[in-house]
Order: sequence, then C-alpha cells, then structure tokens
Amino acid sequence: MVDQQARHESPPPDGPGRRTRHRGPLAGLVAAVREAAVVVVAALVLSLLVKTFLVQAFYIPSESMEDTLLRGDRVLVSQLTPGPFDLQRGDVVVFEDPGGWLDPVPEVDRGPVGNAVVDVLTFVGVLPSNSGQHLIKRVIGLPGDRVVCCDAEGLTTVNGVAIHEDFLKPGSVSSEVDFDVTVPPDSLWVEGDNRQNSGDSRYHPGSPGGGAVPVDDVVGRAVVVVWPLDRLTWLGRHAEAFAGVPAASSGG
Repeated sequence: MVDQQARHESPPPDGPGRRTRHRGPLAGLVAAVREAAVVVVAALVLSLLVKTFLVQAFYIPSESMEDTLLRGDRVLVSQLTPGPFDLQRGDVVVFEDPGGWLDPVPEVDRGPVGNAVVDVLTFVGVLPSNSGQHLIKRVIGLPGDRVVCCDAEGLTTVNGVAIHEDFLKPGSVSSEVDFDVTVPPDSLWVEGDNRQNSGDSRYHPGSPGGGAVPVDDVVGRAVVVVWPLDRLTWLGRHAEAFAGVPAASSGG
C-alpha cells in the first residue's frame, strides 16, 4: 500500500501538477537564426580550409587559352600541384605575374560594405579570386628543357622532339616568332593555347628568367571548369603530345 500511495502522489505526466514550458514564436526564431549561423560559420570555415590546403577558384579574364578555356569560365585550381604532385608538361597552371607581364588593373569600388563583403567571401573561397594579377597558361617546358620554335614543319620542339599540339585553338600555329631557350632551374616555359593571342613566355625575353616563370609563382594546376555548367569539364594535360619527349638530362 505504501508503494501504491507513493505512486498516486506523483501526478501523471500530463496532469494538472505538471509544469510545461511553452516557447513563444520569438524564442523559436532566435533558435533558428542561431542554428543557421552555426551552419554558415561552419561552411565558411570549411571553405577556407579547402581553399588554403586543397583548391581555389579562379575566373578566366581573357581569350589566351581558347578554345580550352573561354573568357568568363570559372576553374578550380589544385594547390597540391606543385607540392605532393609534380608539375608535368601539358599542365594548365595559374601563376602570379612574374613581373611586367600584366598592366595594372584598377580595383572596382563597390563601396565600403560591398568591398568588405567581396573581400571576405573571396578570402574564404566562396567567390573566385580576382585574376587581375594572375595568369593561366599551359606548361610547355620543364626546368632544363630546351624549347625551340619552329622546326621545318612549323612545330615546337622540346629536347629535340617535335610536339603535335592538339590543344591549340583551331587556326593557330605553334608560334609566329622564333625562339630557342633552355628553361632555367626551378622555372617553367608556358604558352597559351590561343597562341596568336597570348602574351606568354615567348614575349618576355627581357624579363628575369628570359620569359620563364618561377615555380614558386605557381598557385596550382587548373583541373576542372566548373562554370558555366554547360562547360563542366576536366582539364587534361594532353600527355600524348609530349609522350616522346625525353628528360632534359638526355635531351639537353
């Protein structure tokens, strides 16, 4: 009987003795905003980590890489190359202006708030980086390679082997200017796929390195076009074009 009485003294879960807490609409709104803020912050942190260690987005500002890349395309650039993965001939790379390749680009003034928002979103990787002081070209020669143009057939040779550049824009020729260079150590020889509309290594013989780009200036390898969606495609290196090229040590 004692046990039964004790049980009866405890009010049933929904009885008059139970106090219930009713959350008003304002409390629900605050909770929803708090949860949304947590999700947004987590997404921004994840985006920042991805940008810092893995990939970064860039937009294409010119026609120099047509038809592989068109003006306005957005590409993802892997920052694991160079790094854990070595650069190879045929890679499409984004690099900082080595000095004197680009004219100064005036900053777009969106007002204090607009500028701050764009800077933050670009910093965390939500918006593509401003390509105003970056270039995107294809690697033709690695450190120590001898790159020459043009041979009797009008082709570029690397270490004495002619390369058949199937990635060139239709109608383009290997080069309208002749050159014979040996790529300096820790540097790259780069050219655009739209060869007659590309201010690349060929046109900067007076720059440090004779037009070659220091590997340290390379942001990474462009791996995929992500925008517009109808141009979603993987960016290959066209390894078959360079398949017969010997290493620099054997081709000198």
